[in-house]
Amino acid sequence: MGILTVHLDRITNLADEDHIGNSDPYVKFELEQDNLFVDKDFGEMVSTKKKDEQNPVYGEDFHFNIPTLNNMELTVKVMDDDVGFDEKLGKCKIKLEDLDLSSEPIEIEKKVDNNLFSPDAYIYLKISYTEE
Repeated sequence: MGILTVHLDRITNLADEDHIGNSDPYVKFELEQDNLFVDKDFGEMVSTKKKDEQNPVYGEDFHFNIPTLNNMELTVKVMDDDVGFDEKLGKCKIKLEDLDLSSEPIEIEKKVDNNLFSPDAYIYLKISYTEE
């Protein structure tokens, strides 16, 4: 067993999907093992919500207990907290076994949204894995 630590630093250049006011972004992390027949879910975690913010700064840590990095995939969804239902502002997937993770965090910069008329949106993470 080991502990996967995901540090959510910040997001830049989120598109404003709200027609009234600005977006209220938060991040949802979903971790699963992508197996040949049946995927195994290792849970999801959610950040705090940032009101009226296109470049939110979080500084939050999330910890997942996992048996291995083999076939593990972290899905990162950037959502907009709305009345009724929440909109997706962006998304990316990270294959953890490809990262050569250790207890020393590595910095990850991933595009979460392609913006046509403004700079693309990026999420900035630090990820580490410590075996118990």
